[in-house]
Formats: sequence, structure tokens, C-alpha cells
Amino acid sequence: MAHITHVELKMVDLVPKVKRVDAIQSFVSQETPLVTVFDSDGASGTGYSYTIGTGGPSVMALLEHTLAPALIGKDPDRIEAVWRDLLFLTHATSVGAITSLALAAIDTALWDLRCKKSSLPLWKAAGGSREQIPLYTTEGGWLHLETQVLVDDALAMQEQGFKGSKIKIGSDHISKDAARLDAVRSAVGSGYEIMTDGNQGFSLSESIRWSRMLQDYSVGWFEEPLPADDIGSHVELSRHSDVPVAVGESLYSVSQFKDYLQQGAASIVQVDVARIGGITPWLKVAHMAEAHNILVCPHFLMELHLSLVCAVPNAKWLEYIPQLDTITNQSMKMKDGFAMPSATPGLGIKWDWDAINDKALFSSRISE
Repeated sequence: MAHITHVELKMVDLVPKVKRVDAIQSFVSQETPLVTVFDSDGASGTGYSYTIGTGGPSVMALLEHTLAPALIGKDPDRIEAVWRDLLFLTHATSVGAITSLALAAIDTALWDLRCKKSSLPLWKAAGGSREQIPLYTTEGGWLHLETQVLVDDALAMQEQGFKGSKIKIGSDHISKDAARLDAVRSAVGSGYEIMTDGNQGFSLSESIRWSRMLQDYSVGWFEEPLPADDIGSHVELSRHSDVPVAVGESLYSVSQFKDYLQQGAASIVQVDVARIGGITPWLKVAHMAEAHNILVCPHFLMELHLSLVCAVPNAKWLEYIPQLDTITNQSMKMKDGFAMPSATPGLGIKWDWDAINDKALFSSRISE
């Protein structure tokens, strides 16, 4: 039986190619922890997660001092057992973003290792439901952009075959958001999906008011309208809104998703593989959503989520926000507005280790 012999840790900071502003923050930096697990057969797997601007050193400290040492000697194929052991090892800091992001980097590395050793791509190993997924773009819909820029980007992406665009909302008056959406809808026509994202910036009364406006533009969903820990207000909004309510990027445990689904507080699940703690809990949330007849449309991390949305039957969209171009040797395969997962065993991500080593802000090795 193979066992884990050593673990390598790195962190790079990836600066977004475009300015990203939403209702509550600016996305100016992406600290990206990377974990590579090696076993006694000489095989390895690499996983990763991310932060938006801050917190990366804390994730790396948890990995270096607590989680990575606990991997040494473990059977890497017992992914569920490893994930649960590490969760309880850090029970005093769970549930929370730092622990989830650290767990995700390890868990995705173990899945990468398993898939490579079994000669399967992740999308098949995790279910193999479909061979492609439609794309919608977020990169041209940020809140600071002028209306004509939103229109131009949506038209350009529509011309490329994309099936939808996300528009950030949360202007200082509802009329401004309405004008932006009206301009985009008039330009792209009725057959193109428009999603909206409030980034937790609204009160309950504002959310109800905005949702009524959103109906006029046949919006696909109202994403994160309220603070993610306010389930009661999401329940109330869902009762008042004909626009689907989407949540998930700011939830950090399977149980939190369970509460939303049981209470009818959301109609689209946007589970994020990094923030939920890895592929292992991501699949549990996706299957739980399927049992509730709820769609999964994950947040961010398109290079990794591509395999997962193609693994499960209840996924509908992949969010297009390029993330890893500067540290990979191969871009995600796209054609006519669809993304196709890699046939290569593992996560389907071809890392550029020269670039990673050049950009590394942190590097550590834990061994037997």
C-alpha cells in the first residue's frame, strides 16, 4: 500500500488582468496556495485554492504547521478518511474560510493523485455526466464599468458563442441598475441569459424591491442578494421573488447548504470547491442539491469547476473568469460558448512550474 512521503507547499499571488469591483469590494489580488502530495510509489498530485486579496499567509501557516505534517504516512487513496481526520484536527477553527481553503488545497491534490494513478480525468472519476458545459462571462460586468462597456462586452461575448453575461448590481439607486440592465437586454435580445450579482450588499427590503425590478429584464438569477449567514431573510426573499435566488460562494460547510435547501432559501446553488473545503464536500453538496431538484452553478475557479460541473447531472453553467493563465501551460478548451473538460488523467490542469517557482512568495517541504 502506498503512503504519503512528503508534501510541497507554495503560494503565488496572481494579479487580475482586469479591474474587478462589486457592491462591497475590489478584487485586486489573488493569493493562490498550491499543495503537491507525493506517495511512496513516486506519484504526485497537485491541488490549490485561493483568496481575494488577503489571508493567504494564514492558509499557508495552517498547511505548514498542522495539516501537511498530518498527511505523512497516510494512505492517499483514502480521501474521505483523510479529509475527515484533518477537519477534526482543526475543529477549533472549523467551520471557517481559512480552514476550508487549506483543506481544499489538500483535497484537490489527493483527487489529482488518485485520478492520475487510475488513469482517469477528474470529470469521469467523479461521475462523468456530460462532455461539455455552456459558459457565461463575468469579466465584463463589474460594477464600476460604464453602461456602454457592459453592452459592448456582452455583444462581443455573444458573438463568440457565450450563452450569458453576469452584471454586478448595487448602484446607489435602483434606477441606475435598471438602466444598465435595460441597455444590455436591448442589445443582446431575448435569447441571451443575463445573471445579476448583489455580492451580499442589500437589506431584505432592498432585495425585495430590486428583485421586482429584475423581473422586467428576464434575469436568470439574483446572486448573493443578502449576507450569507442570514438564512431567514433569504427565505423571505424567495417567497417574494419570481427571480431565482442564488447562493453558495460564501458558505463553508455541507451543513450550511443543507439548511438553505431544507428551508427553501435558494433555488440555485453556487458551491465553490475552494471555500467548501475541496472536491469531497463539493460533490456532497451537488448531490444534495440534486435530491432537492436544485441546479448547481459554481462560483469562480473555472479551470477546476469545469471537471466538476461535467461530473454531475444538475449543473447548468460554468462561470468564465480566467484565473490561472500565467501559471499554466494550457488554456481551458472552449468552442462555440461551451467548455470541454480535459481527457488527461487528473484535474486537467497543466501547471507551469517554472512560472510558479518564479512567482512563489512562500515555499516549504514537509517530509518523513
